[in-house]
Amino acid sequence: MLQTGAVTIEPDTKDWTWVLNSPCPECGFDPAEVSRADLADLFHDNTRGWYAALDGPDAATRPSPSVWSPLEYACHVRDVHRLFAERVTLMLEQDDPLWANWDQDATAVESRYAEQDPATVSVELVEAAADVAAIYAQVGDDQWQRPGRRSNGSVFTVETLGVYHLHDVHHHLHDIGR
Repeated sequence: MLQTGAVTIEPDTKDWTWVLNSPCPECGFDPAEVSRADLADLFHDNTRGWYAALDGPDAATRPSPSVWSPLEYACHVRDVHRLFAERVTLMLEQDDPLWANWDQDATAVESRYAEQDPATVSVELVEAAADVAAIYAQVGDDQWQRPGRRSNGSVFTVETLGVYHLHDVHHHLHDIGR
């Protein structure tokens, strides 16, 4: 459990790689409906949902003590875009890179997600999404199957990493809409 002030957040330890093969019953994301040619546009489209979430007096308010606020989710999504930009770049530049572990919960505490400015985060999220979308948009047909691995051994291709990444940001937009 991570303490953020007086609030305890249960770390997410689920292995979400199953979303590459099956629709997500929580958010409705269906990997079969995603074309790699559309990834860049889909990341841009996802950013539109974050504007309203961060534009209002309740952006930093948690719906319950153990659930992130829209601001905290937006900080996480911004950082997910940055992380995946690094990972895809490594996959395109190196043969089968092994990525360092990323503790998203520790990052939330260390980066003080709950204390960040929603307007700034909104801009940073859109910029990070645009940066990673540009990387996906430039992937050549012969590069989509290049592999990379997480520290837990899960193997991805550039294409499956893109779909996994898209589910993550789609799911979090769903999380704040519940």
